[in-house]
Amino acid sequence: MATPLKRVRGLGAARHGTETFWRQRLTAVANVPLVIFLIWFVVSHAGASYEVVKASLANPVVSVLMLAMIWSAAIHMRIGLREIIEDYLHNKLCKVSSLMLATFFSAGLAIASTLAVLKISLGG
Repeated sequence: MATPLKRVRGLGAARHGTETFWRQRLTAVANVPLVIFLIWFVVSHAGASYEVVKASLANPVVSVLMLAMIWSAAIHMRIGLREIIEDYLHNKLCKVSSLMLATFFSAGLAIASTLAVLKISLGG
């Protein structure tokens, strides 16, 4: 039973309230302009040589936007995977192992992508 104080704080039975809801919405809103930028970047560099694309990615503004897109998308993906796993897997062992795998996959993808962008942007 929720007390009036819990209702004000937004805390439910899981003790994290609406934090996940807002984090998912925030990353979704952030992803809109970032993915539009990514699409523009890919379309504008279609058919360009490797050196031209590498020089464009070495631009600090482009690198920062790419890194922001990578991390925002990875966080959004992890939250979405977590919600699906929690909703549809009922076996405790399967649920816990799937949550761990989803977290490691999201983090690994973000780290590998970050390293690739940093290597290109720093002239590697």
